[in-house]
Amino acid sequence: MPGRSGSTSGSTGFISFSGVESALSSLKNFQSYISSGMETASNVALDLVETQTEVSSEYSMDKAMVEFAIMDRELNHYVKAVQSAINHVKEERPEKIPDLKLLVQKKFLALQDKNSDADFQNNEKFVQFKQQLRELKKQYGLQADREADGTEGVDEDMIVTQSQTNFICPITQMEMKKPVKSKVCGHTYEEEAIVRMIESKHRRKKKACCPKIGCSHTVKMSDLILDEALRRAIENHNKKKQRHSE
Repeated sequence: MPGRSGSTSGSTGFISFSGVESALSSLKNFQSYISSGMETASNVALDLVETQTEVSSEYSMDKAMVEFAIMDRELNHYVKAVQSAINHVKEERPEKIPDLKLLVQKKFLALQDKNSDADFQNNEKFVQFKQQLRELKKQYGLQADREADGTEGVDEDMIVTQSQTNFICPITQMEMKKPVKSKVCGHTYEEEAIVRMIESKHRRKKKACCPKIGCSHTVKMSDLILDEALRRAIENHNKKKQRHSE
């Protein structure tokens, strides 16, 4: 019996997945569009907090992020289902070519059956969005957060003053301009300073430890994410300070 490699032909047993794999590659590009959409929705939500726009508008961004996360999950499941179906046929090498559409659908539904709200905790951009939104609200001392934290009635200037300690980079001891956060320990640093520190340690074949006093976690480049909420809070604080000095 001839080997399977070249063109697609059900009657002769030749199977080629080049067309399917090419389509899969194109499909994966949609993930970048979903990622861009999530970044846009996140930035709009943070803008709404800064301008203290009505809550209903902010919630619409929250819903948009959920929809993006659902699309991302379904796209991932579909890609996995197609790849699994291809691998199944390649490994089994059946005499009769199976109904690939049916096989993919079966594998896709099996993945979808395991869906739960907890899946969103595995979506990095969704988790970052919730954290950044919560942190920016806290920096602004919004009423909803004071009630939730049991700090209702606390003077807003006091909240801002307390949060200013987070504006200082533990490496440079200066106010940060582009703060990045470690996904591992949650501490923030000036991007240029922490990157330089990590690279210096790597050149000496050593691990970079978090420079925050009392923290024993290591820091990797892949652990760093832009702390948009803190960057905005610092920027807003400096604008207020400049207005007061004028």
